Amino acid sequence: MLRIVAIIATTFPALAHAEAFQRPIPQPQSATAEWWFLAASLALLASLLAVHLLVRRR
Repeated sequence: MLRIVAIIATTFPALAHAEAFQRPIPQPQSATAEWWFLAASLALLASLLAVHLLVRRR
């Protein structure tokens, strides 16, 4: 199998060259996504407070 790949790579050198890496362009966040992130952050803080109160009582 490796021999076949080597033969193809030497016969067709254009197939052996990799394409240049293109960096992905980050997309901006939408306003809806920011509100969901705010809600998730507040839920996380509330759950951490609840755990703190439960553990402190022990």
